[in-house]
Amino acid sequence: MDLLLQDKLVLVTGSTAGIGFAIAEVFAAEGARVIINGRSEERVAAASASILKKYPQAHLESLVADLATAGAVEETIKRFPTVDVLVNNLGVYGPKNFEDLSDEEWLSIIETNFLSGVRLCRHYLPAMKKPNWGRILFLSSESGVNIPVEMIHYGVTKTMQIALARGLAETTIGTGVTVNSVLPGPTRSEGVEKFIADMAEKDGKTTAEVEKDFFATVRPSSLIQRFATVHEVATTVAYLASPLAAATNGAAVRAEGGLLRSIL
Repeated sequence: MDLLLQDKLVLVTGSTAGIGFAIAEVFAAEGARVIINGRSEERVAAASASILKKYPQAHLESLVADLATAGAVEETIKRFPTVDVLVNNLGVYGPKNFEDLSDEEWLSIIETNFLSGVRLCRHYLPAMKKPNWGRILFLSSESGVNIPVEMIHYGVTKTMQIALARGLAETTIGTGVTVNSVLPGPTRSEGVEKFIADMAEKDGKTTAEVEKDFFATVRPSSLIQRFATVHEVATTVAYLASPLAAATNGAAVRAEGGLLRSIL
């Protein structure tokens, strides 16, 4: 299916690995001009080279910047005053007991997972309204609905993203701009691959057995009973960014394998 994204300028934050890289790759395959973002020149170059190897005609821009910082956002919007699509994918996570989280750790994860998107949207949303077309996507998580007890701080930032996306969508009434969030669930990214491999080695099991045990005990409500692929999440994002998804606005779209049991 042609998603009508040819020559659209797309900024995917945190796009050198995992879901972010897969999103950038799907946009490149659709003929969009994609800004690859990461914190190091080496990782941005490697991600770009990987996409170009698969799609030699891809139109890529490199953005080496830590978009968790206000200064990097300012430099980004100077270099790219307008974009057609903004995908707020940048995020960090890690298990830690709530009582052990310091104020500094709370502020750090909020700045990375939440304020990076706030700052970019503050500039790009009004810029999209002028030509009366644009797409903003937040990569939230099912953890924004089911707050994980081992990562309360992460879950809170994902809830914040869902709320922000809905609030910003309310400001787009009558325009051609949409703002949505996407809620992935357990996804087979590089980090998950390592987790599965480490657990398999530790327990003397195959990776398939570890995955089966994970969904039997940790995520039993999953309907697909497996990790989603990064490509499956990425294609959801690309569709929502396309002109074909013009009627979807202010939504929290699930790509979590059906593990959320609420119907709304």
